[in-house]
Amino acid sequence: MFQTFLIGLREGLEAALIVAILIGYLKRVGQRSALKPLWTGVVAAILVALGFGALLTFGPSTLTFEAQEAIGGSLSIIAVGFVTWMIFWMAAASRNLKHELESRAAVAVQGSTVGIVVLGALTVGREGLETALFLWASTRAAGGSGGMLGPALAAVAGILVAVVIAWAITRGLLRLNLSTFFRWTGGFLVVVAAGVLAYGFHDLQEAGILPGLNSLAFDLSAVIPPTSWYGVLLKGVFNFSPATTWLEFTAWWLYVLIVMPLFVLRSRQGGRRATAPAAAAPVTTAA
Repeated sequence: MFQTFLIGLREGLEAALIVAILIGYLKRVGQRSALKPLWTGVVAAILVALGFGALLTFGPSTLTFEAQEAIGGSLSIIAVGFVTWMIFWMAAASRNLKHELESRAAVAVQGSTVGIVVLGALTVGREGLETALFLWASTRAAGGSGGMLGPALAAVAGILVAVVIAWAITRGLLRLNLSTFFRWTGGFLVVVAAGVLAYGFHDLQEAGILPGLNSLAFDLSAVIPPTSWYGVLLKGVFNFSPATTWLEFTAWWLYVLIVMPLFVLRSRQGGRRATAPAAAAPVTTAA
């Protein structure tokens, strides 16, 4: 459940800061009348994300086992693609996020009310859909078939903590180095995403789409029983499987060895471009 808490915390903080920046800008330029349509768009985006998550959770339940595994494996791989893009995008865009959002808001307030609604829906909706998909995929990879309630509650807790942190930052009560936060959580998510990717390939093997289901790279089930507390912990946090096929093993290592160095390089480049005060500066909103 820790990984779903972290995903909720990171994605929730990203979305909450986006909303806070937009609200602060609208207040600062005297466009308080635009706050209601902005919130309308935000709420609509949240409802769409919740509906998408429900569809992912309950939609495939009436299908055959092979069909469920095929859909689950395909969506897991897609989720890894989305979260990888998100990690790299935030590493590159976090410095200029405030300016970019304010520019979009400036354009939107010059148009109709619909433009403000769309702005709120799109800026938060992207985060919501990505979060729903990756939470679903990571929960399945961590053994979510035993129950979705625990991981879901952990994700909600992470989102609520993120909202509190974002509120404290906007009020000047907390100074958080966002670059450092997104760098460390991004690195951890690379490891989580590698596990989800490997599990996605395993699903496709179980569906009969890919070969090698019985070709194991290693089987540590006798040393790390899947039902033991440490087996459950490794599965829940790192998606570790004691019995791993060669395809899963290869996919995990290729992803980590390619994505992690690129992410570290991108993060360092962003850190060198950003000044220390700018990285630590809180997001402010007009009272």
